[in-house]
Amino acid sequence: MGFDTIIVNGRVATATDTYTSDVAISDGKISAVGQSLPREHAGKIIDAAGKYVFPGGIDVHTHLDMPFGGTTSADDFETGTRAAAFGGTTTLIDFAIQYKGQTLRTAFDTWMQKASGKAVCDYAFHCIITDLADAQLDEMNALTREGVTSFKLFMAYPGVFMLDDATIFRAMRQAAKHSGLICMHAENGGAIDVIVQQALADGKRAPKYHALTRPTTAEAEATGRAIALAEMAGAPVYIVHLSCNEALERVREARDRGLPAYAETCPQYLYLSLENMDAPGFEGAKYVFTPPLREKWHQEKLWQGLAKDTLQVVSTDHCPFCFKEQKELGKDDFTKIPNGGPGIEHRLSLIYTGGVHGKRFSPNRFVEIVSTAPAKLFGLYPRKGTIAVGSDADLVIFNPNQEETISAKTHHMRVDYSMFEGIRVKGAPRTVLSRGRTIIDSGKFVGRPGAGQFLRRQTYSGL
Repeated sequence: MGFDTIIVNGRVATATDTYTSDVAISDGKISAVGQSLPREHAGKIIDAAGKYVFPGGIDVHTHLDMPFGGTTSADDFETGTRAAAFGGTTTLIDFAIQYKGQTLRTAFDTWMQKASGKAVCDYAFHCIITDLADAQLDEMNALTREGVTSFKLFMAYPGVFMLDDATIFRAMRQAAKHSGLICMHAENGGAIDVIVQQALADGKRAPKYHALTRPTTAEAEATGRAIALAEMAGAPVYIVHLSCNEALERVREARDRGLPAYAETCPQYLYLSLENMDAPGFEGAKYVFTPPLREKWHQEKLWQGLAKDTLQVVSTDHCPFCFKEQKELGKDDFTKIPNGGPGIEHRLSLIYTGGVHGKRFSPNRFVEIVSTAPAKLFGLYPRKGTIAVGSDADLVIFNPNQEETISAKTHHMRVDYSMFEGIRVKGAPRTVLSRGRTIIDSGKFVGRPGAGQFLRRQTYSGL
């Protein structure tokens, strides 16, 4: 028996088990998992002694090459997937945006062209719906059949992305008919807009007012409303980038009642707070994203939500805009600062540091949060998200004791600052494989743009 590659001496960790084993790879798939696999005919041996072998990370919320506010996010599908790979993420689900008057097919085709020939690792798409006529309801079915099985709706950004409750309800009912999953940006956009206009009229234009005009109550109300609409529609719902305890409580209550309500949070809400926006001058613009940063006490509530499965996933909402020239578009008006921050590269290290080294949860729960649960919720399991015979050989050899300091000087994202500048992490990927191909080797990029494949996802089937 011959194998293309065998990873030996590693501590294999999945969402359910941890054990010492070899992992063999043939034709891009995991072909054997066991102790003392025959090595004499293996094309390559990778020694993972003293390290974990994790399934590749899955980031289900990124915005690469995305137009926004008169500019475009700084990472395209080449630089963004390469940075993701450095961080141990081997699959992304990005967002194809339907602009008003467009077909959903146009959105999907546009984003497929953006990714084609550039992506280093595998990718898929959600479709953002901003305009839902009867024709688009039919298109939702067609896209679901083609493997685009989730759709994002907005309760925020009036006049741009925001949909009314009736439209949201119709989309949810349509998704439920065909086992699709609705991802919801939950903030009360109408109320927020009134608060924002008052702030501007009062001359409050500094970056911090981005956060102060988007209260936690607006997020909590919309989260509860999204769950209620989903319950009436008989549909599952997935709340994206949940940032505060009040919204977390709405999800907990729904799950306690047995509803298929799910939610993600992001590293920025676990590590950063409103205090970061007190940075001198215009520096606070680096932390302008939506929902905004909250008071520091929310952080521990979110960590507890991850430990207790009120939150199922950590994604990044990676949407990078350079401080110079891009964030500076809003120098005199916080509403013109492009919303978004760079984080695609550091998700695994930050969550391992705070979660496992922080003694909040086990390595198995870590794997579940960053890989297995996203794979199951978004129709990629068991091809992705686990270490099992027949699964894609997306694997991360992870040193749990490697210490690094996050800095824009050393990161690989195409952006001129880091949200997490100076934060010390313990635990980092050393070698990363995508479908059996090594793309990061001892911290060096050895992958190839265009090697990533589009993933046709299965329909929603729950966790």
